[in-house]
Amino acid sequence: MQYVYIVVLGLHVLAGVFWAGTTIAVGRDPDIRAERFFRSQMGAAGLVFLTGILLWYFFHEGVFGSMEKVLALGIVTALIAAGIQGALVGSASRQLAGADAATQTQLRAKMTRGERLAGGLLVITVLCMATARMF
Repeated sequence: MQYVYIVVLGLHVLAGVFWAGTTIAVGRDPDIRAERFFRSQMGAAGLVFLTGILLWYFFHEGVFGSMEKVLALGIVTALIAAGIQGALVGSASRQLAGADAATQTQLRAKMTRGERLAGGLLVITVLCMATARMF
């Protein structure tokens, strides 16, 4: 059974690192085309949430102490980050096709803003996950 824990935890960490890393990188450099990463980021976010549910079931079911409260804060910030990416980056990337140059510039600025907001929230998420065991 420990192999299952290792695989699920590994997938959770790898997908989370990809999601947070690409979000922060794209948010810091507007020249990176956010639309190229959007689907992969949302796929990684989905994998993070699925594996996170399994990890919660394996290790935290029936308990809601201070450690779980810190983890719950991280979960909430990750959910908000995914929502922001879906709303700002996803909607803007769908509108890019066929848009004129001025509109594309505005849409890319909107995508960068969404990635920056989501990146900040994902930093909070990572801090919650890293420090939860201290509580």
